[in-house]
Amino acid sequence: MIIDPRFTQLAEGLTAFSCALKPGERVLIDAFDIPDAMVIALVRATRARGAHPYVQLHRARVTRELALGAEAAQFAPHAEVELARMQKMDAYIALRGSENIFEASDVPSDRVQLVARLMKPVLDHRVGKTKWVVLRWPTPSMAQQAGMSTEAFEDFYFRVCTLDYARMIPGMKALADLMARTDRVQLKGPGTDLRFSIKGIGAQTCGGLRNIPDGEVFSCPVKDSVEGHVQYNAASVYLGTSFENIRLAFKAGKIVEATSSNTKRLNEILDSDSGARFIGEFALGFNPHIREPMRDILFDEKIAGSFHFTPGQAYEGVGNGNKSQVHWDMVCIQRPEYGGGEVWFDGKLIRKDGLFVPKALHKLNPDYLLAG
Repeated sequence: MIIDPRFTQLAEGLTAFSCALKPGERVLIDAFDIPDAMVIALVRATRARGAHPYVQLHRARVTRELALGAEAAQFAPHAEVELARMQKMDAYIALRGSENIFEASDVPSDRVQLVARLMKPVLDHRVGKTKWVVLRWPTPSMAQQAGMSTEAFEDFYFRVCTLDYARMIPGMKALADLMARTDRVQLKGPGTDLRFSIKGIGAQTCGGLRNIPDGEVFSCPVKDSVEGHVQYNAASVYLGTSFENIRLAFKAGKIVEATSSNTKRLNEILDSDSGARFIGEFALGFNPHIREPMRDILFDEKIAGSFHFTPGQAYEGVGNGNKSQVHWDMVCIQRPEYGGGEVWFDGKLIRKDGLFVPKALHKLNPDYLLAG
């Protein structure tokens, strides 16, 4: 089979850099509505490193049909089988295509929550116990979301996904070190005045080892420390539903008021469990190629000059212990064309209108990252 050289380049990056596969390791390739040629490229790249590939193929319309009639009697044994397989894996690579991002929009919320709850042990093992990387796949529907032609979007996608992520390492390390020393954080901007502590939480760099595209450093608020309000200016799709103009208000760490273009559904999700109204992640995004939201969170959370402030599940290791089946990355862009904004650590201005201010962080600004 003749394979697009961009497929080969991407597969090599995922297996060699992102997962750093070693001889004898097992990797599960989870393929959601993507071309067979890309799956084959990943199989070949895995074998070239002496590792063992395993493949699972998904189709969105079939997945929707299963979810429509989801019952515990069906999905509990399924979750047990999936967990047993995941426990045999050393690495996990997921490529997720979608001809229709709203394919699951008519699945009842109680069925969605049932499946998420039963499958959560599989997710937790994959995130906590394997080397993993997850990325979308370029489709005409994604191009439409981005307001681009299919060809132009494919060129953009492969440019972003094959970025020299190693160039981010010095700046990311400096930012993570600074966040690890920080107590008080304040976020300011149109409709936003948030105050919280990240003391003792630590920080994690994200430069192509978990998500592609990548480009963020994340921490997490002390669970009960969040006060104030935030207005997100990037539209979001979560569980098959689109949301715009999300606004959250906090008291003692908890979301006490939530409104959006679909306030009813927003609050249904935030009422999924006791942890969904607390924040599980705070992150700053800085991928220089990604500048506009496209309702795809793996891209939008990395937007240059953005932050995301995430209701729900906290990560192990860099988290506040919050537990939830929800993990919803909501994004606010702080570049001037989006109204600007500021990030303050312990009373010191760290980022203004999307650009990092301290000299040690200049290597995360677009001028440096794009120069490579």
